[in-house]
Amino acid sequence: MKPIQISSLNSVAELRQAILEGRLGPKPESLTVTGSSYIYQTTQFPSSTTKYHNYYLLLRVEASFGACSHTPDQLNMEAAAQLSGLPLDAVLTDQRLPVQIAAMDAYLGAVYPHQEHCSMAVEISAGTPIHKAKQRDALIAEIADIQAGQKVALIGVVNPLVEAIKQHGAVCLPCDLQLKETQWGEPVERDMNVVLDDADLVICTGMTLSNGTFDHILTKVREREIPLTVYAQTGSAIIARFIRQGVTSLVAEPFPFTQFSAAASQLYRYTSGKEHVSCPSN
Repeated sequence: MKPIQISSLNSVAELRQAILEGRLGPKPESLTVTGSSYIYQTTQFPSSTTKYHNYYLLLRVEASFGACSHTPDQLNMEAAAQLSGLPLDAVLTDQRLPVQIAAMDAYLGAVYPHQEHCSMAVEISAGTPIHKAKQRDALIAEIADIQAGQKVALIGVVNPLVEAIKQHGAVCLPCDLQLKETQWGEPVERDMNVVLDDADLVICTGMTLSNGTFDHILTKVREREIPLTVYAQTGSAIIARFIRQGVTSLVAEPFPFTQFSAAASQLYRYTSGKEHVSCPSN
């Protein structure tokens, strides 16, 4: 299916309404959530004292997994039992934001598969978790087109990505609601407005969808006319709809994520400089 680009898309809520009305593809009441999973996973890299606590909701629709990483207070394991078997429109109108995000991601991933609509498919080679993370984060820094001396707001701190930004000769402005400092002891800002007002470009994660801050980031980069690159496990198919609507580039990593497999992983690259084309096979 050829992607339908909604003009002047201003918010995630507007996108959800368009899905519910069937303006992007089949009406969601015609689709069913056939599988629902809740995953709690931790990561701690060698020589690092930082332990990442990751909570995921996964929803299966057709051939697509919709994913949302969230905080433990937003959702619990009971969600996995509640959502499978429901028509997708009922899940899209659930009051819990992570459920809405996972449902939107599943729908858009089914209607517009990354492998058919991205600009390029990129393979992350097999290896250890840190080996794969460094490859992925080098790709994110590359697609963001970071230049030496620039100030880069990083909203959602992952230490290998901090390192990749520095390797480009840029200054990293880390911002996160959970971490207090980077692996190297640099303070992490909690107020995203501080880094958004000072940055030459912005990199954020898909988890800004699940904490409700993505719309604000989008508004700020539009106002300041600065580039926005998104790395998304959460809501990767959602972010793809905002390419050329404030998002400059996207590295999409749909489930299964790199941290769950030692084998080679497929990531999908979107850029605003070209139309979506069928991704070349690697």
